[in-house]
Amino acid sequence: MSTSHEYDVVVVGAGTAGCYAAATVAREGLDVVVVERKSAAEAGHIACGDALKGADSFPESIPKSQIEGAFTNTDVDHGRFEIPQEDTVLEIPVPGELAVVDRWEYGRLIIEGAGDAGAEFHYDTVVQDVVQDDDGTVTGLRATRDGTAVGYEADVVVDGAGSLSLLQDKTDFDGTRFDTNVSYSQFCSAYREIVEVPEPVEWDDALVFKPTERAAGYLWYFPRTETTINAGLGFQMTEEPMKLVEDLKRDLRDRPEFEGATVTDKLGAALPTRRPYDSAVAPGFVAAGDAAGHVNPTTGGGIAGAAYAGTYAGEQIVRAVSEGDVSEDALWHYNERVMDHFGGRYAGLDVYNVLSTAVDVDDLMGLLASLPGEKLAEALYSGTTSFGPALLAKTAKESFGHWGQILHIYRTKSLADDLMGHYGRYPRRPEALDVWQDERDRLMDEIYETTGADPKY
Repeated sequence: MSTSHEYDVVVVGAGTAGCYAAATVAREGLDVVVVERKSAAEAGHIACGDALKGADSFPESIPKSQIEGAFTNTDVDHGRFEIPQEDTVLEIPVPGELAVVDRWEYGRLIIEGAGDAGAEFHYDTVVQDVVQDDDGTVTGLRATRDGTAVGYEADVVVDGAGSLSLLQDKTDFDGTRFDTNVSYSQFCSAYREIVEVPEPVEWDDALVFKPTERAAGYLWYFPRTETTINAGLGFQMTEEPMKLVEDLKRDLRDRPEFEGATVTDKLGAALPTRRPYDSAVAPGFVAAGDAAGHVNPTTGGGIAGAAYAGTYAGEQIVRAVSEGDVSEDALWHYNERVMDHFGGRYAGLDVYNVLSTAVDVDDLMGLLASLPGEKLAEALYSGTTSFGPALLAKTAKESFGHWGQILHIYRTKSLADDLMGHYGRYPRRPEALDVWQDERDRLMDEIYETTGADPKY
C-alpha cells in the first residue's frame, strides 16, 4: 500500500540550498515539503569544514539573526598556511567577514527557519525515482518513508540532495540544456573530526591549512572555539585514494596542541570541486547548492553560495508556478542570477584548481614561502595586474628563483579573468547556450595549454 501527496514544490534535502529554497517559496504562500532521508534527530548533521566566508551577508528568507547562534567563532580573519617543506608559516589576511560555525547547530536552525516560514518536513524519506510526463517535464517523486512507499506530485522538484545527486541519475534530461557533463573526477573526498583540546590553541583567529605530500590533498584545522577544532583532510578524486582517517590521525599525533585531545564527532563526504553547472534547470526541475556545483571549487566550501542559490531558485519557482509555466525557459533566469552573483567568480577560481593538478607541490610551496603574506594577499585580492610583473617588482629579492613560476601564475590569472568576463555574458535564453559554451570551451583549451593540465571537463 502506498501514500500519495500533492504539493506545489517538493524539495529533496534539508541542507542549506534546500532549506533556503523551501523558506523562499513558503513565504510566498506555496505549499512546499522538504523530504529528508535522515531522521528528525539527525537532520542537519552534515560533514563540513565549518568555515564560512561571507558571514556578513545571508538572504532574508531565513534571517541571519535566526542562524547567528551557530556562529561560534567570528574572530577569524586570516589564513595560516603551514609549509613543512620550507619549515615556515605564511599568514595571509582575508578580506570580508569570516566565521567558523557549529554546522549541526546551523543545520537545526535553518530547518527551524524554513519550518517557521511554512515549509513541511518529511524525515526518514528516501527518494527512489523521479516521475516525468510524456514531454519530459518532472512532475514528482517516488520514495519510501519509514519503509512505506510514498509518492509526491508537484509542479517543481528542487534537487538539494548534495554531491553526485541520485535525482540527476534518475532524470531524463534529453532535449534540455541541463548540465550532464559531470564526472567523479570533479569532486573531492573528505573526512573531518571535531576535536576537543585541553588547552586553547594559539591560532584560534586563523583558518589553518597544510598541504599533504601530494598536490591534490590538504589538511585543515578550523577553530570553532579556542578549544574545539574542526580537523579534516581532503583529496581530489583524480588522484589515487588517500587513507583519510589514518593520514589525519598521523598529523594530529605530530601536533603538540592535540596531545590529550578527544574526538566528539566523525563524518566523511564527497564535495564538488568544479565550476557551477552550465545550466541547473529543466522542465519542472531545479538543482541548487552542492547538487549544482555551487561551491568554491578550490575548497569545496559553499554555505553562503548555497543559501543564495536556494533563494534564487525559490524566487524563480514562485514566478513560474504563479504563471502556470515551469518550462526550461520559465526557470532560466535562475541560472542568470547565479552566474551574475557568484557563478562566474567560482568558474574563475576553478582555473586555479586546474593549475594545481599540473604543478609540483614542493615548487608551489617554495614560491608561497618566498612571498610576504601581505603582498600575496594584495596579489590575490587586488585585481588583475597585481600578480606577475608588479609582484616581481615589489618582492624581487624575496621571490628570486621563483620568477618563472610567478609569471606562469600571472598568465593563468589573466586567462581566469578572461573566463570570468565571459561568464559575465552568460546567455539570457536557453537557445544561446551552445554558442556561449563554444567560446567558454575555447578559453578552457587555452587554459589547459598554458597550465599543462589535463582537461577537466
